[in-house]
Amino acid sequence: MTISIEELRDLKSDAVIDARGTSCPGPILAAKKGIPGVPAGGLMEVLATDSGTLRDLPAWCKKMGHEFLGHVEEPGHLRLFLRKAA
Repeated sequence: MTISIEELRDLKSDAVIDARGTSCPGPILAAKKGIPGVPAGGLMEVLATDSGTLRDLPAWCKKMGHEFLGHVEEPGHLRLFLRKAA
């Protein structure tokens, strides 16, 4: 499923994980810590400043069975979206 940048910007997340200012593996560890608080099928948004998260988060989603929806580049940080496995 492909989601446009505009659709990603309009998503309402069940949880927002702020991992800005941390480098690898900080954003992934923050996502792992936050995912239990997201309902099955729910949306989680990860805020990150480490560009490596663009590679690491989709790989983690694939490994864990979550659906990586995409990312939006904002001034100074990234917003990455995933749907928790049901």
